[in-house]
Amino acid sequence: MDLFARQQAVRRRSWYLVLGFVLALLALMMASNLILLGVMLSSGAGLDGLGPLVALTSLATVVPIIGANVHRWLWLRRGGAAFALALGGSPVPPDSHEHGLRRLRELVEATAIAAGLSVPQVVMLEDEPHINAFAVGFAGPDAAIVLTRGALDRLDHHELEAVVAQAFTAIVQGDLRLDLRLVSLLFGISVLGVVGQQLVQGQANRHGAAHARRGWALLGFALWLPGALGQGLARGLRASVSRRRVLHLDAMAKPPMRDPESLIAAFLKIAGSAGQGRLLSPGAEEISHMLFADGVGLPGWMATHPSLLGRIKALRPGFKTERFDDALARQHLPPPVPRDEDMPPQRDEPPALPSDAAHVAVLPAAVVDRLGRWRTHDLACARALMAALPCVLDRAARDRDEATPLIFACLLAPQPGPRQRQGFELKARMGERVLAQANDYAERLADLPMTLRFPTAMLAAATLKRRPRQDIEVVADVCTALAHADAQVPLFEYGLAKVLRSELDGAIAPAGRAPRSTRSLRALEAEIVSVLCALAHAAHASPLEAQRAFLAGLQHVLPRATSPYVPPMQGMAVLDEGWPRLDGLAPKAKVTLIEALVIAASSEGLMTIANTARLRVVC
Repeated sequence: MDLFARQQAVRRRSWYLVLGFVLALLALMMASNLILLGVMLSSGAGLDGLGPLVALTSLATVVPIIGANVHRWLWLRRGGAAFALALGGSPVPPDSHEHGLRRLRELVEATAIAAGLSVPQVVMLEDEPHINAFAVGFAGPDAAIVLTRGALDRLDHHELEAVVAQAFTAIVQGDLRLDLRLVSLLFGISVLGVVGQQLVQGQANRHGAAHARRGWALLGFALWLPGALGQGLARGLRASVSRRRVLHLDAMAKPPMRDPESLIAAFLKIAGSAGQGRLLSPGAEEISHMLFADGVGLPGWMATHPSLLGRIKALRPGFKTERFDDALARQHLPPPVPRDEDMPPQRDEPPALPSDAAHVAVLPAAVVDRLGRWRTHDLACARALMAALPCVLDRAARDRDEATPLIFACLLAPQPGPRQRQGFELKARMGERVLAQANDYAERLADLPMTLRFPTAMLAAATLKRRPRQDIEVVADVCTALAHADAQVPLFEYGLAKVLRSELDGAIAPAGRAPRSTRSLRALEAEIVSVLCALAHAAHASPLEAQRAFLAGLQHVLPRATSPYVPPMQGMAVLDEGWPRLDGLAPKAKVTLIEALVIAASSEGLMTIANTARLRVVC
């Protein structure tokens, strides 16, 4: 199953989740009315006026649940990092001096670059001594990777790499929005039980008239009975969604590693730790379905995770149970320290970066197959990119003030004409000082491979997201202005500006709507022709070669189309209206279009490194 089909399957599961919520709501209404019926019959009041009472009881059950659901959803719209901080987390700054935090930050950045994602925020749960982690947010632009202090202190480098890979897999698969939707719905289902329990406990400890306390306690008990059912339904619904998801993420996290041994080692270390992966936070159950390891420990059908041994055997069917028993036997021992027990072997030197003119062999089907997947070699290449970034630019990308002009520098065209128009636009909007800084960084970037522009911009964007919302909005607007400052702005700079605008918009409004996959290729022929023309024009110096590449790509995606090759002489603005429509293509159509883009950017199965960068921003 390709990346887009997997993402669509996740969105489809969200509808099943809504159906489960509706069924649970009906069950709670029925339970509340059965309690009402029992009270009326036991009191000898008869069934006179039962209809209005049933309607009132149903309303009293539904309104709090839906109200709690809406309230929780509105709170969750603040984004992943805000949610993680509310759990007691502390943000890990890009310039942290603690070795462990710096190691974690570098690993997250390298994994984001290898996976082709924006760099998520990193949050540490300092008060959690056991091993656990999760990703939270609506999508990549607002995602946060959250780790416990126990995970950072007890896992070696390879094990930490495996845990981070699983968290990134959840981001790639599109699970994050489903996770937060589950939090919202299950909070609503559970609210009656929570309120009822608090009323009963609160009245037992209050002073005052006995009849008043009894009345409130009875009300609390009446809410607690259906609420207990709601909590049971919520736990069952959470477990049914979570167990299958956990096994899927384990399986999808294997490709980034040489073999699943690192992931298995992390499971064994959790099994051999006192408390295993349990969280101490009162909100642990609410996020239990997101966690790497079982953070609550509910029994039987309410358990959100398969057993650790079951997860290990799913990864390695021939695993010997004796190894797991040995790990369990270590729970009474002091926890291992990675520096003493698990020092990773010396890593190879990162590979040297190829020049922009170097060629790589590409196959369209292979490119599609790699979407949303990364491997150990990709991590090594990501580390090579980070190592090749000069210290001045690396510091700027992590500095809250310098990240802004560095982003603009990544968007400045190399040609003097459009560069001058962009300079006028930047000076008018941000001032002479920012223009001078951007020009200085642009001169430093000019001597580096084009493949460094994208990760540099993503690192700087991650830093910018820590600034106030109004600052992010200003930078997002300037990115759009630079992309349209001149008709001759190249495709790469234009595309990178659009990507950055999308990233920053996602940080400003995390809960934006996900695209609906409904449109067909034939319905979007004009948009497809425009983007193929633009990519072929940018990727090939010879007009004849560009025309040949365009026609080959068009033949692949729309065999019956007869549209001619027309270079975008009026600028890339012609593509603006097409991106949202192309994003709404059905999964199979997206796969076919990306294969056509690969064909348009390559020549006889070969593609220059510079063209891989252009293809990346277009995709």
